[in-house]
Amino acid sequence: MEFGFAAADEEFRAEARSWLAEHLTGPFAASVGRGGPGSEHEDSAQRRAWERELGRGGWIGIGWDSDAYGNRRATLTQQVVWAEEYARVGAPGRYGHIGENLLAPTLLAYGTQEQRDEFLPPIARGDALWCQGYSEPGAGSDLAGLRTAAVRDGDAYRISGQKVWTSLAHDADWCFVLARTEEGSQGHHGLSFLLVPMDQPGRIEVRPIRQLTGTSEFNEVFFDGARARSAHVVGGEGNGWRVAMGLLGFERGVSTLVQQIGFAEELGGVLREAVAGGAADDPVLRDRLVRQWAELRVMRWNALRTLGGSGSGSGSASASASEKGGSSEKGGGQGDAGAPSVAKLLWGRWHQRLGELAMSVRGAAATVGPSDWSEASPYELDALQRLFLFTRADTIYGGSDEIQRNIIAERVLGLPREARGPR
Repeated sequence: MEFGFAAADEEFRAEARSWLAEHLTGPFAASVGRGGPGSEHEDSAQRRAWERELGRGGWIGIGWDSDAYGNRRATLTQQVVWAEEYARVGAPGRYGHIGENLLAPTLLAYGTQEQRDEFLPPIARGDALWCQGYSEPGAGSDLAGLRTAAVRDGDAYRISGQKVWTSLAHDADWCFVLARTEEGSQGHHGLSFLLVPMDQPGRIEVRPIRQLTGTSEFNEVFFDGARARSAHVVGGEGNGWRVAMGLLGFERGVSTLVQQIGFAEELGGVLREAVAGGAADDPVLRDRLVRQWAELRVMRWNALRTLGGSGSGSGSASASASEKGGSSEKGGGQGDAGAPSVAKLLWGRWHQRLGELAMSVRGAAATVGPSDWSEASPYELDALQRLFLFTRADTIYGGSDEIQRNIIAERVLGLPREARGPR
């Protein structure tokens, strides 16, 4: 696929660059370069204010299939332009990704007009933050084994159960929850997709999970009779698996290219460290650096190939199969059920190797704190140390490598399904 920028895209780039230069000033300037992977705790209040600033500019939801909710709409190439300019200036790590890029396209595809009118404008304004209630203890990559239950109670549901690895749940206003609404159902059957307000004291408890980086982006969430309105079931009762798999498909598409822009920035930091410290003179390390660059180019071409197969020139391109199983009715790489799994296998291990390479480039100095560390100041990780520790999880979260290989084996190669015991 040929991927280039037309004159209209360059005009869009100039507008994006001008807006960022004008607005990423004052109190927001202090948040530049903060809030990325492993540093999600940084400047949380200021970054939430930045979400509202983005909303006022119409920059939230530019990839949606509609511009009726206070957002502007951009073509696929313009979405990439925005991501490039955002990364170029080191704008703050996004706080509203889950609502903007996962829930909103799902509501546009499966929700009622009333649900779209209620939930999309607050997301577009940067007012509402969302988290994802999918994984559970014993039901992570094998999502169909979930046990969280939602029992109908008049015009509402009462939800009981536990979710885990819930990103940003400690700050979220809402959570979309996949729960079992049919008693005695198993596997993909009897599930519903519920929109649940997080402000329910005594009914919802959030417990942070401390990560290797020392931060706590992930959380455990406990539901004890939490309420969700019956009008907030997306796609109808019992259709939760279909909706959930459609949502996971939206994690692919242009977001894959956006992710790679961030990867390129990180690789650039490792390269600068290698040159400054002399590690680039080592032929073995130099070979690893070149390989890392070449593999990133391969990932870009694979993403472009997948997007090219979607036939989508604008809006949200998406994958045809989720990283945790199931299939989406929309999407990039039509007819290629293994495309999302291939992408996950490529970027997960690549990013993990980048973290390892960062430590090799730094050498023994990678094991100690900053040079100005003292007992008077807390021990802090620097950017490359956070990169290494954070990427240890890359081959696990978002669908483990083992699950991705199973999907490719079963759904693409037609090999026998892995034997599974009774649920």
